[in-house]
Amino acid sequence: MKKYFTHILAITISLTLASCNAQSGKKQQGDLKMNLVPPTGKAVAAFAEGCFWCSEHIFEAVEGVDAAISGYAGGNAINPTYELVNTETTGHAETVLVYYDPKKVSYAELLNVFFTSQDPTTPDQQGPDRGNSYRSIIFYSTAEEKELAEKAKAAYAPKFKKPIVSEIKPLTAFYKAEEYHQDYIEHNPYSPYVMGVSIPRYELFKKTYLGKLKR
Repeated sequence: MKKYFTHILAITISLTLASCNAQSGKKQQGDLKMNLVPPTGKAVAAFAEGCFWCSEHIFEAVEGVDAAISGYAGGNAINPTYELVNTETTGHAETVLVYYDPKKVSYAELLNVFFTSQDPTTPDQQGPDRGNSYRSIIFYSTAEEKELAEKAKAAYAPKFKKPIVSEIKPLTAFYKAEEYHQDYIEHNPYSPYVMGVSIPRYELFKKTYLGKLKR
């Protein structure tokens, strides 16, 4: 474990924070892959940008997003578990499947959320979490989404000092993560990782994101 510092109740204290990986000791069988066909009038998108606890919390705060589901995508293993994905041998990345209303928020706008809620220049890493399961990926389902992703990546490139390493990949399958990962921040607000990593990341996002948020 590594030491990270956070400011709580106006007092700077030292917290020993584990990674998103080490925070859970539970073992459950992963669910079967989810149906990627959205409900009538809705749309789905998938993004990987580090720990899915953080990503889920961020995307669900965006106006027009109905829900974000934590899971795994981008690899070849079938029905992966959290423990298996964290061996960094499956090719899967921690991913959120975002259900949204395209009349309220566009796919292009979700790409803005993606690039303003992470550091897309760190290969196989986001904050304290390291490994290919934490790499940055934009998943697309159509040729139009792929084109929008490529344009967004090019547009955001000048905003960073280092090259953007985010992958752009087709969404072929998404496996829902174990239930204890869903809405993790809501259910575990006082977790050291949540207080020291997730919430500061969310607060930074709120300061830099120019779109509409629910909270």
